[in-house]
Amino acid sequence: MTRGNQRDLARAKNQKKQQEMQKKKTASEKTGLSLSERKRRDAELMREKQRKKDEQLAAVCNQMEKIKC
Repeated sequence: MTRGNQRDLARAKNQKKQQEMQKKKTASEKTGLSLSERKRRDAELMREKQRKKDEQLAAVCNQMEKIKC
């Protein structure tokens, strides 16, 4: 009923996973933004992206109307 090196492999895998989680955590801390600040920034970026997309769509619609006339 010995487990061989399975326990050691699992321990090493878990340690690697913990280090990756720590790296991700430190990366978010480097930006210096809290969760709410990141949400606000991301929401603003998405609004800007949507505005640009709407402008492109309006331009295409205007061109289509000119072609019909």
